Amino acid sequence: MSSLKEIKSRIQSVRSTRKITSAMKMISSVKLQKAEKSIQHLLPYENRLGQIMKDFLSNLDGNVTSGYAEVREVKRVAVVVFSSNSSLCGAFNANVIKKLNQFIDKYKHLGHKNIEIYAVGKKGKDGSNKAGFVPFHSYEELADVPDFRAMSEITDMLMKKFLNKEIDKVKIIYHHFKSKGSQVLTQDVILPVQLNGKGSNGYKTDFLIEPDADTLINELIPNVLRKTLYRALLASNASEHAARMLAMQSATDNASDLINDLTLQYNKTRQQAITAELLDIVGGTMR
Repeated sequence: MSSLKEIKSRIQSVRSTRKITSAMKMISSVKLQKAEKSIQHLLPYENRLGQIMKDFLSNLDGNVTSGYAEVREVKRVAVVVFSSNSSLCGAFNANVIKKLNQFIDKYKHLGHKNIEIYAVGKKGKDGSNKAGFVPFHSYEELADVPDFRAMSEITDMLMKKFLNKEIDKVKIIYHHFKSKGSQVLTQDVILPVQLNGKGSNGYKTDFLIEPDADTLINELIPNVLRKTLYRALLASNASEHAARMLAMQSATDNASDLINDLTLQYNKTRQQAITAELLDIVGGTMR
């Protein structure tokens, strides 16, 4: 049986751990609120921009072409993986790496040199290395501090490679943020884009287009893609903080339960020690 000193030391140790996990939960909660605001500010603009493109395309009856929509045999593929730089966020990164490995297995027949991995976050980079791939680029700073301009540069680079036929398909792997308690691991194809969509009005509208539909759609698509990848970055950032907040809440609750168990064990051991001493005193007196 553990001594009173050992039990008391364990209680103090768990209390210190509980203070740390509780503080980490509060920090993640504050960061999550900031991340949620960023998403809320972006979504109305992104949704409206996407709807404009859908309405526009639905009224053209498919009579529009774009290099961004060219579907061709996939000989070289790229994936942008959104993860975090640090751990202690539950299964957040493990799920991302699992999805990345599934992506690699699907396209491994193309060969290592024809699979390009762009890691946003250190854990994604580590997962790529473990799978035997050195990421073409790693953007660790973006996982902590989302930046639209930097994300736009990445998007522009991928679009340029696609137009130059250096890449035939581009996917993104990230957590879609629904709420504090729900983050959905998502894999989307961003290139080639699909030039179809049903309009929101339910009827045709006569658009006045200058200079022509193809020029307009080729100006519109890059803007939509930049917002899409930036939203994925913000969603991943918010999901990380939500996952860490829940993980730290669970750790704090477990620490509290353990402290209660240890306190009960301490009291029982102490009571047994007192009882033993009283019996010794009584026994000595009777002699």
